[in-house]
Amino acid sequence: MKKRPRAETLVAGVDEAGRGPLAGPVVAAAVILDGTAIDGLGDSKRLAVSARERLDRLIRCGALSWSVGMASAAEIDVLNIHHATLLAMRRAVLSLRVLPSLVLVDGKFTPVLPMAARAEVGGDARIASIAAASIVAKQARDRLMVHLHRRFPQYGFDAHKGYPTAAHREAIRLHGIADCHRRSFAPVRESMVRGKA
Repeated sequence: MKKRPRAETLVAGVDEAGRGPLAGPVVAAAVILDGTAIDGLGDSKRLAVSARERLDRLIRCGALSWSVGMASAAEIDVLNIHHATLLAMRRAVLSLRVLPSLVLVDGKFTPVLPMAARAEVGGDARIASIAAASIVAKQARDRLMVHLHRRFPQYGFDAHKGYPTAAHREAIRLHGIADCHRRSFAPVRESMVRGKA
């Protein structure tokens, strides 16, 4: 299999979504923008849902390359959330159609990659490609959680996306846990100890 060419001047932004939930995967996105400005880019957590949906479409249609990688709940339980997040980021970058020469990662850590990588604390508020990756990752994960809701409607994943809301904790208390729950996270682990697994 031929290696994809690495573009020497291209930079990919990388960010993740879903470190804190009790269920579902952690999802990362990598985005290489084509240089065209996209109005309204910013940290996905600060954007209204409608704005995020609009920007997600613009990014995926207009980016030079974009990709999503994830690590499952089972992988999170084996690796821990930190290392699973780095794995999802690595998968996202290595799935890009064109490999960049530099990867900028939101936060303090970078995954092991075959090209230069630099951590950028607060990068999703300062660097357009990271902001774009933040939006793509968040939207991709939200879609996955809506899909999981169809399998497990009793948990309300379509509303809280797996985060530890009061409603989600109560659903775990009533129904026990599903195979998409992160057994290494304290509220899930405590439910298993109480005999709800």
